[in-house]
Amino acid sequence: MTLLFGMLSGAFPAAAAERVSDKQAIQILDRLGFGPTAADVAHVKAVGIDRYIAEQLDPASIAENPELTARLDAFGTLKLSPVQLFVEYGPLRPVNGVKPSPDEQKARRQRARIILQQAQDARVLRALDSRRQLQEVMVDFWFNHFNVFAGKGLDHLWIGAFEEQAIRPYAFGHFGDLLRATARHPAMIFYLDNAQNSAPGSKGPGGRDLGLNENYAREVMELHTLGADGGYSQDDVIALARILTGWGLARPNQKPPDGTGFLFDASRHDIAPKHFLGRDIAPAGEAEAVEALDLLARSPATAHHIAFELARYFVADQPPPALVDKLAARYLATDGDIRAILQTLFASGEFRASLGGKYKTPYRYLLSAERAAGVTVKNPRPLLNAMARLGQPLYGCQTPDGYQDTADKWLSPDATMIRAGFAVALANGNLPVGDDPAPAEMMAQPVAAAIGRGGKREPVEAAPVERLLGPVLSANTKTVVAEAPPAQRAALLLGSPDFMRR
Repeated sequence: MTLLFGMLSGAFPAAAAERVSDKQAIQILDRLGFGPTAADVAHVKAVGIDRYIAEQLDPASIAENPELTARLDAFGTLKLSPVQLFVEYGPLRPVNGVKPSPDEQKARRQRARIILQQAQDARVLRALDSRRQLQEVMVDFWFNHFNVFAGKGLDHLWIGAFEEQAIRPYAFGHFGDLLRATARHPAMIFYLDNAQNSAPGSKGPGGRDLGLNENYAREVMELHTLGADGGYSQDDVIALARILTGWGLARPNQKPPDGTGFLFDASRHDIAPKHFLGRDIAPAGEAEAVEALDLLARSPATAHHIAFELARYFVADQPPPALVDKLAARYLATDGDIRAILQTLFASGEFRASLGGKYKTPYRYLLSAERAAGVTVKNPRPLLNAMARLGQPLYGCQTPDGYQDTADKWLSPDATMIRAGFAVALANGNLPVGDDPAPAEMMAQPVAAAIGRGGKREPVEAAPVERLLGPVLSANTKTVVAEAPPAQRAALLLGSPDFMRR
């Protein structure tokens, strides 16, 4: 902890615990977490900004919310390995030569919906109630960076496992470890088609001809590591695809020892030498891909790309080049230590000066509205449905570049009207978020269908919301709220232009 404080010294005023304003506390909570609550504001003011940041950078030191832990324990699918998920919920296979009927397969698919439901519910509940707010923010950031679409084929089976096993454990670790974990996970292998990537001329089941699939090789360089302008060529794409041949999924009759579902098939690997990013890669089977991924992780282009993405997420849509360069240098000096890079970022003057300037994505807006309103969420479905209506369904981004985090993507008249409607429904107590979780048949219904289910609920009291958000409200917003009827004030606060920014 002392080291963290030392890294952050100078970023904020000395004796911060005595001098933190409500506005500063709110803005820090909006950047390092999913928005302020009254309790969190009080905590930041009590310990100071430096110490709060240091705490959040060391999530293991923070005692987790026991009620949240108890709820997460009930989500059994998050504890299963990819192989277990496939066996328990995957497509039915013939038994003694008898194929399952279409009705049996349909029932199996319906049963498998619980995997996505539990993954979504767990993500939202953690974001709302976890005391380790920065950890949840980084899980969101890295999942989006290594995006996988739950709606593609078998990935609905593995989406929760991908986040639990390939993202969450590495959110503050070394980028190279995170890269390798995502590369080996069945969800990524299936999503970006590396399961189909084979040496030209190799044979698949039934003797069918196989060949190269460049999809993952291209995306891992363009999106995950080097960036679109990272200095690689089409020849490098082909070389990396050849290096990655044989990295695939275990078939149902194969049992990988670690339960991950990953399997290197030497019979499908291109055994010829390769030349990748100016370096000769000697034939070494599975180890070739490990060498190539390490080469990508340690590239200066990757350092700059990751630095830019982090600076854009935490500072500004167009981050200052000097800050990006500083973060990239820190990346290279620490072998991609994510925690160290974040320390440098949060200690920068650019970070402090930018607080309050980023426009919230739908995901961040909806979560921060619930936190500010102080509503206990038992049923995340209305929130998830509202995310979908606003164009950001959780685990629903079809393209590998993930959701954008810039104002030009999300700020529009239509989207603003939907946000305002959500604020009204939340403030009036018309969202069933406080009810017990909805039955399975309600899960896919839009938010409009869920409003009012189970009768009228208590509206959100405006006074606590106004006390909480008052320090970051403009004079115009304060005037509009003061002149409005009391019953409308909570909605105006939660739907105000000031609340849309972090």
